[in-house]
Amino acid sequence: MTIGLDYIQHLAEYHEGVDVEFKETTGQLDRRMETLCGMINGKGKGRAVMMNTIKAIGYFLAVLALFSCTDEIDATNPPVSSTSISGTLPVLYIDTENHEPVVSKEIYLNASYRLDPMGTEGVEPLGSDTEPLPMQIRGRGHSSWKGPKKPYKIKLEKKTAIMGMPKSKHWALLKPTENTVAGLQLGKLMDMRWTPSFRPIEVVLNDDYIGLYFLTETIRIEENRVNIYEQEDQETNPDLIRGGWLVEVDNYRDECQITIPENNRWNLTLRYHSPENLSNAQLQWLAAEFKAINTAIYSSDKTSESWEEYIDVESMARFFILQELMDNPDGFHGSFYLHKDLTDNAKWVAGPVWDLVCYNREKTDYTFRMKVHYGITPHWIGEIIQYDSFCKAVESVWKEIYPERLSKIYSYIDETVLPLDEAWKNDCERWNEDPSQTAGLRAGRIKDALLRNIQWFDSHLPVSAFSSLQIPSEINPEASSMVYNLQGICIGKYKNEVEAVSNLKKGVYIINRRKIKIE
Repeated sequence: MTIGLDYIQHLAEYHEGVDVEFKETTGQLDRRMETLCGMINGKGKGRAVMMNTIKAIGYFLAVLALFSCTDEIDATNPPVSSTSISGTLPVLYIDTENHEPVVSKEIYLNASYRLDPMGTEGVEPLGSDTEPLPMQIRGRGHSSWKGPKKPYKIKLEKKTAIMGMPKSKHWALLKPTENTVAGLQLGKLMDMRWTPSFRPIEVVLNDDYIGLYFLTETIRIEENRVNIYEQEDQETNPDLIRGGWLVEVDNYRDECQITIPENNRWNLTLRYHSPENLSNAQLQWLAAEFKAINTAIYSSDKTSESWEEYIDVESMARFFILQELMDNPDGFHGSFYLHKDLTDNAKWVAGPVWDLVCYNREKTDYTFRMKVHYGITPHWIGEIIQYDSFCKAVESVWKEIYPERLSKIYSYIDETVLPLDEAWKNDCERWNEDPSQTAGLRAGRIKDALLRNIQWFDSHLPVSAFSSLQIPSEINPEASSMVYNLQGICIGKYKNEVEAVSNLKKGVYIINRRKIKIE
């Protein structure tokens, strides 16, 4: 028997304020379970009517989660397939010790590997059939781990440059998507501090062809990746715990997390990646730091500059633009990374980007305002976008990247995705997926989505209702005009300010980044 979480979501949405006592029996609960608790937490009408029903369902689903989310159950090996490599891409051969199956996301297995370039220009072979190189492998991911095709984390014995990517021990084998291609390249085109690189590759695990993967740089503090001071585990020196942090605003319950109230409805869950094992001093500093950041962001005074003392505004603007162009609903409540160096006056930098999806839908508002996964409001951005300094930073970055730099994304997608056609066909055959999803179809789909989103965003740059600009009395008859209300929502586009003013009702509006009062 299956009980749909969508049904419980429906109950929560139409019985706001219902109390749920949710007993967590595992630290590996699906995010929809965790989200449900937040959605129906609090006080309100309908509590007495719905409490027992929801509580019972909650307990039942918790038990289901216990048995459905364990690594051993989720990661049973699929049957070996007769599908073979396409011969169009480099091939990574991995053999675990005694051909032991990879069934855990926590425990590495000893293994060996070799990389066959298959004639690919510029790719150097690594290891050989007779002398493979040592490595370790485990599973990774959350929802992606539950599918038949698994993503993996690999750790080489020594730092190695692979397929033109800088040296490291740590890599990920991710399921290939056109969204990953577009999103990571956008990060590079937009000059984010660092964006992971990837290379398409086919993988043979324990003599079994497991399909097309993206061999991807993982997010970690390293010279060639997030290049900042790396704080020591269990550090207690107050001068050294101010920086060297890599954290993630997460939407999964996991280890290495702290949780603070974000507002009267939602909590902010923060996973610390580096350092990983915290002293009491580190834990207290991190909690106090993000409580202060949260308080500053949620200030009722939207002319305040206090949040800028903590957050690098430009990096947040670049992160915001990228999420909007991708129409990524998880942008501010999952895989939302931040890092902070130990330099003087160091601030929290938004990024790197990771785990990008694209809904490929008609865009009618900013993504964070559209109804996204399970009705969750993304963290912070709804407050940050009200600050004039942030809106100006978005405008500045946009002028830097649009249209010339962003226009390069379309040819990059074709150059990267189209050559994967044969490998993708074999991958679909291996995993019994829809063979009609050709590389050309995937490339066209993401290009169409990006074109639509870019055009929409260009016409809807955010404007703060709390701009420090004075209300001018003069009207510019030449400038074309986007008109916003004081909530920052675009309400019209006109040929010029004269036309705009003649069509607007009495009130105060934002036109061409100026407040204009219509009498």
